[in-house]
Amino acid sequence: MSIPVITSEDTVQEKADAVQAIDSPQSSPTAPVTAAHPEWIRLKTAATALQPLQAKDGSVPEADHHTDAAVHVSAIVDAIEALAPSFPHDAGYLDLLVKDFGTWRDGGFGVPDFLDSLLAFQPQQHRENGLQHLVVFPMYTQNGSSSRLVEAVLIEVIWPEFIADLEGGEYSNRLFVPIRFLDFTPGYDSNSAVLFPETVGVRETPTFTWGAIFADREAARFRKVLRAAAQITSLDLPPEARELLEDQQLTQETFVMWDLIHDRTHMRGDLPFDPFMIKQRMPFFLYSLEELRCDLTAFRESVKIEKDEKASPEARRHAKLVQYAVIFDRIFRFAITGSRVRNYDGLGGQLLFAWMHQHRVLHWTDSSLSIDWDEVSQVVIELGLRIEELYWRSIDRPKTAHWLAAYELVSGTVTPNPASVWAKGPDALPLAGPPRGLTDQVLDDEFPLSMFYEALEKKMRPVIESTAGITGNSAITSSTEALNAA
Repeated sequence: MSIPVITSEDTVQEKADAVQAIDSPQSSPTAPVTAAHPEWIRLKTAATALQPLQAKDGSVPEADHHTDAAVHVSAIVDAIEALAPSFPHDAGYLDLLVKDFGTWRDGGFGVPDFLDSLLAFQPQQHRENGLQHLVVFPMYTQNGSSSRLVEAVLIEVIWPEFIADLEGGEYSNRLFVPIRFLDFTPGYDSNSAVLFPETVGVRETPTFTWGAIFADREAARFRKVLRAAAQITSLDLPPEARELLEDQQLTQETFVMWDLIHDRTHMRGDLPFDPFMIKQRMPFFLYSLEELRCDLTAFRESVKIEKDEKASPEARRHAKLVQYAVIFDRIFRFAITGSRVRNYDGLGGQLLFAWMHQHRVLHWTDSSLSIDWDEVSQVVIELGLRIEELYWRSIDRPKTAHWLAAYELVSGTVTPNPASVWAKGPDALPLAGPPRGLTDQVLDDEFPLSMFYEALEKKMRPVIESTAGITGNSAITSSTEALNAA
């Protein structure tokens, strides 16, 4: 995941500073709020009932719906006020949240603006294991709803001691907040596994100071997909990797460690300029390389931590598991999840698989998959170094030359579409025109699935589809049942 840093006007920052100065109790709530809490149920029910009245921009455009919308907003506000004592660390935010709902209602339900309450919500300042937050905003959910509907999510922070030690040392990331689901409205009954402030409806863009990832969802779907993929490919998992299949908490803490290192990598290193290319129109394979670079950095650093005798036993144990998670999630889930339209995460998975296969540490022989675990780490690290070398050299390259070099790196391992213009080389491309002309020449499926992946995708499709909405608390049905249903 990435948390872009976007500058804002001084007036917004001043307001953020003022909001953060609001005094709020720091004591922990006396009792946790569960999904069965009657006030949470009232809030969730009202928010869900409000959503069909909202337009894509979050407004309630039909005047005939305003009376019903006001009833739902009143129920939401009453529930927030009733639940607020359970969240003393969020007192200032919840107070402003009630005011923002009132302003939206009294203003006739136009495009919602929740900037004031968003600025007051600062979960990165309270990273305590098990600490709960009540999050209610008009927002879209990435890989979920694309409309800014009022969504509510009850969450809990995941912050084990070994993660706190890593973040307090070499892997600092003040913006990173790992969380798990307790309950949610329909927008999160989806594949969305992030909670980002940039998704919230506001009047002007503030400086984003946090980004949260649902590690329990990442872990739960990983476990389900890996179990099925290992069965289908006859892969004999190492003992430590089998532990991931059996222990949800162990796996979600592993993903927290992976995400911590991945996230901080986006703006670190020898970068041409802005590697994630925020709001820029670039060929999708550049996004593939950037996301893979961050994952392979997490892999490399985990190898380092595993060998570090000064690291805690928990950090070293999870470091080994991160290596398995990166490889298996990339080659089994990323590569075959989603459409084939500019699927940059899919291409990253294909690239890692092909790289390992062509360097002979991954074998598909006699309809069985095997991996040479004693040799795999150096091969995977080498791919990360190749991407880093591309970035370093591109500091001195024009944009077009960087794009061509990136394509050469990817196409040297993953076979391009036979119809590709890019695969024909620079002489076939409109280099004299604007960069958009080059981007337009990239096919939606510039790097199609290999025969191996075509067969695997057909068998894995029902399992992957069944992970939508999954959480750490979900009853994970057996992969065999999902396969038999296909």
